[in-house]
Amino acid sequence: MNKEFLQSLREQIKSGTVTEQEPMNRHTSFSIGGPADVFVQPATKEEIKNAISCAKEAGVPFFVMGNGSNLLVSDEGFRGMIIQIGKNFQEISVQDTVIEVQAGALLSRTARAAWNAGLTGFEFAAGIPGTTGGAVAMNAGAYGGEIKDVLLDAQVLTQDGEFLTLTAEELELSYRHSCIFEKNYVVVSARFAFEKGDADQIRGRMDELAKARREKQPLEFPSAGSTFKRPEGYFAGKLIQDAGLKGYTVGGAQVSEKHSGFVINRGGATAEEVVFLIKQVQKKVMKQFNVMMQPEVRFIGFTDTEVRE
Repeated sequence: MNKEFLQSLREQIKSGTVTEQEPMNRHTSFSIGGPADVFVQPATKEEIKNAISCAKEAGVPFFVMGNGSNLLVSDEGFRGMIIQIGKNFQEISVQDTVIEVQAGALLSRTARAAWNAGLTGFEFAAGIPGTTGGAVAMNAGAYGGEIKDVLLDAQVLTQDGEFLTLTAEELELSYRHSCIFEKNYVVVSARFAFEKGDADQIRGRMDELAKARREKQPLEFPSAGSTFKRPEGYFAGKLIQDAGLKGYTVGGAQVSEKHSGFVINRGGATAEEVVFLIKQVQKKVMKQFNVMMQPEVRFIGFTDTEVRE
């Protein structure tokens, strides 16, 4: 990596951290992925902006990630810089019925903050392993709830280096979609609006959903959660199971025997094996049911010919 770029980057990142050749299997829930040339964990929104500016000025490819819970990194890693908005950027503040959250805060922490404040409406998010920034970008959801149901607005960093505050409507939130990826925005923070509730009932609902996750999902294995988006009119897991693919295995990668909507790392799986398995699922479901399965997982470090979302 260019020494001038690294020197400039380190001058800009004082509160956060900069490392080289960082193994990405340490930072993804799949526990898969080769090294990133440069790995940055900013601690302020200005450091996020500065890291991106440094990369652009030097012509260095970059990717912004959260908790890595919806990410598959290639076995060769990423030639460029990965910016993780995570543990260094996760403040949460409560003001009456509104909670403001930095993008790196985990949804589980935000759900606990809502419960502690006696606020209801975020119970669905308590078991989602991602960060707030990633959840807003994807309009994450579970058990009938979605981010768009409770989001007031979000502050984003634009490609021009400006900070904008956009409402949920302006973010064009729909099923697992927003305009954030299309416009290359970076979520910096978000504000959520809730209603007052009973703390015991809130906790009871969170426990109920946690129990359902443990019973139905293969939480004992590394994965990126639901591998495929829900096709309109179908359930991804049922299509995969009906195609006879429950337990289908490629090396260390497997379609979970517990829930066919999950591709898991049974141990030592490579990114190549996961990609091959995903492609096989797509082919077999298309052949049997004429339904194209779209991955919910994001892929980085691959060539266009290796994987197509």
